[in-house]
Order: sequence, then structure tokens, then C-alpha cells
Amino acid sequence: MVRLRELFAPKDLTEGTPWKVIVEFTIPMLIGNIAQQFYNTADSIIVGRYVGDNALAAVGSAFPVLNLLLVLFVGISVGAGIMVSQYFGARDREKLSNTIGICISLTAIASLIIMIIGPIVTRPMLLLLNTPESIIDWCEDYLIIFFVGIAGFSYYNIFAGILRGLGDSLSALVFLLISTALNVVLDIIFVSQFNMGVPGVALATVLAQGISAILSFIKLMKMDSSFDLNRNVLKLNKEYSTKLIKLGLPSGLTQAIFSLAMIVVQSLTNTFGEMVIAANVIIMRVDGFAMMPNFSFGSAMTTYAGQNIGARKMDRVYKGTKQGTMVAVGVSTVITIIILSFGKHLMGIFTETKELVDLSMHMMRILAVGYIAMAVTQCLSGVMRGAGDTITPMWISLITTVVLRIPVAYGIAYLTRSTAYPKGRPEAIFISLLTAWTMGAIITALFFKKGNWRKKTLVDK
Repeated sequence: MVRLRELFAPKDLTEGTPWKVIVEFTIPMLIGNIAQQFYNTADSIIVGRYVGDNALAAVGSAFPVLNLLLVLFVGISVGAGIMVSQYFGARDREKLSNTIGICISLTAIASLIIMIIGPIVTRPMLLLLNTPESIIDWCEDYLIIFFVGIAGFSYYNIFAGILRGLGDSLSALVFLLISTALNVVLDIIFVSQFNMGVPGVALATVLAQGISAILSFIKLMKMDSSFDLNRNVLKLNKEYSTKLIKLGLPSGLTQAIFSLAMIVVQSLTNTFGEMVIAANVIIMRVDGFAMMPNFSFGSAMTTYAGQNIGARKMDRVYKGTKQGTMVAVGVSTVITIIILSFGKHLMGIFTETKELVDLSMHMMRILAVGYIAMAVTQCLSGVMRGAGDTITPMWISLITTVVLRIPVAYGIAYLTRSTAYPKGRPEAIFISLLTAWTMGAIITALFFKKGNWRKKTLVDK
């Protein structure tokens, strides 16, 4: 019983062998991120199998719009993780309590904004994306249901960010696994039994995410040995709100930039027709799983760096950065080999159409090696964010996704136009992404080595 309590308690990452504590902290997050990705993947598999390839394309085409409107929560979550980890490492109970309270209040405001704006802008954005008429109504239905029920998604992600900042990545995992299982069950019931189609998978996701948010909040209420959670800390405080937004806004803008780039590229993708759209959806689902270790290590490095900087252990930050990045690169190399060896079997999970499987695998071969480069980017960016430098990763994202990826994608498409491919070759989409990932790793490594991120810490040195 004592051991079980320890597993679900806040964890101090300022002691122990760096790579071991990083890996131990990363594993629950990795499983949780995979479970999170399974939400979207389950939607795609079930509608692809029960409704058809056009429904699969509809679910995938909705995600660029969805991601763009969720940047508010990305900003709050990242800012929360940085502040919580540094104040927890510094053992500052008052600042930690106020940070958590402000996060809860700002999330309520952000959720209300999305609930109002989301349904209004959905149709115009889908039309702007050149979404095919055959799938636009399904896309709209999916997005409106998701936006109306946004509170569950937003609060789970904020609470999970707080828990990770406290060193507890296991509780968030358990709650997410419960809701993921519920999501799959509801998906099957709503789609196969009630014939609700694409709206059914959206409703299942909203309900399941609400459960995970409630469970996470109950857990936080029980962690009163580390911080206070009462009405006083829930009051909007200018000092903490400003600090949270200042830290989180660059990460939110980074996500917005990435989402805008996805929208612009999605517009190009849509010109290639339903088959390429569906292939892109399949690839992005596989990509979502393949990228999870990188995102997990990146988040782990943020918490690790934050706690150790809060404890004023910079030597340990450098040692952990080197060890953590090496482990992440090793994991991504293994994943790349698996994708190249067994990719067709993975693609076949989503559709029985052979042409679609072959097309998806062809594109994935272009992309696969890029996951190794992303391991470097995520780990080094994670350390910079943990120190409080969220500006540098934002500028790098701007350069690689807007200045680089979009012109490369449209340029290759334009240069490869032919009678067989009047809109250009669809490979342009994935060559541009690989180029952006590779350059991102190089630029991130250069800025990390320069070391300006060390001057951004919240605690006194």
C-alpha cells in the first residue's frame, strides 16, 4: 500500500541518475500520449471501417481547424508546467498554490471563448480549406460537437500538465487509460449500433474526455501536502496571470503557427482529391504514434529542467539533457526501423483498399527518418522551455513551418505538374515536412549551445 502511494505521489527529479529518472518519468507520459492519440485513431479506424473512406477523410480534415482553435489551452498548459515544476523544485508552496489556482480560472475563461467562437468559424474555415463538398458536412458536425464539449478536453490537459509539473505522470496516465477505453466503447456503440456516423465519434470523445478531467481534478484535490487549493487561489491575480501568459503565449503561438501551416498545406492536400486526403489521414495517425516518444521525452525534459533549475542544479540539467537526448534518439531510431519494416500492416488497420495502403506507405517512407531529427528538437526545446525560454522554440517553429515548409511544399507541387499530375505530385507534402524537421533539429541545437535560455529562469539563481 505504501509503495502504491509513492507511485502516485509528486516526484522529485532533482535526485538520482538523470537518465533513469527521466525514463521513469517519461514512460507513463508516453503510454498516456499513446492513449491520447488512440482517441483520434479509434475515431478514424471505426468510421473508416463502418462508414467508409470518405468518413475517414472527413475526420482527418477536421483536425487542422481543431488544432488552430486549441492554442489557448496549449499556452496555459505549457506555462503551468514550467511554473509548477520550478516552484515545486524550489519548495515554494505559496507560489505553487497560486499558479495552480490561476490555471484553473484561466482555463474556464478559455473554454467559454472556444465554445462561442468555435461553432461560428467552423464552416467558413472548412470552405477556406477547399474541403471537398462530399465530406464538408461531416467535418462541420464533428467540429461543432467537439467545441461545444471542449471543457473536458481543456481541463484534462491543464490538470495533466500540473500533475506532470509536480512529477506525477502516472496519475494522468491512469485517468487517460480509463477514458480511452470508454471512448472506444462509445465509438463502437454510437457508430455501429446507433448509426450516428462521424458525429457519433465526436460525441464519444467529448464524453470520455470529460471523465478524465473529473478524475484528474479529484486527484489534485487530494494533493494538499504540496499545495493549497481553495477559493483564494482561484481568484484572478495579475502577477501570476501575466507570468503564466508570458510563458505560455509563445508555446500557444508555436502551436498556432504549426496549425496555420497545417491548414495551408491541408488546402494543398485537398486539391489532390479524396484518395490523397485519406492517405494523409492514415499517415498522420501512424505519425501520431511514432512521434509520441519524442513529445513525451520533450515534456519530461521540461519538467526535469524546471525542477532542477528551481533547485539550482545547473550541472545536473546539462547532464540530464545529454543523457535524455541520447535515449530519445535511440528510441526514435528503433521506431523508424519498425515503420519501414512493417508499415503496410499498420496502414492496413485503417482501410482494406489496397491502393490506399500502397499510397500511404509510399509517403511514409519519405517521412520516416525525420523522427530521429525530431527527437533532438523536442528534447532540447523541452529543456529551454523548462528554463522559462519559450520564445526561442517559437521562432524556430516559425522559421521551419512557415518560412521553410510551406514554400517547399507548394514549390515542389508546382514544379512537378504534369498531365498525370495536373496539381503536382502529392509527395511534395511529405518532402516539405521532412525538410522542416531536419532543419528544425539543426537550428535548435545551435540555439541551445548558444545558451541564452539559461537567463530566463523564474527563481533566483
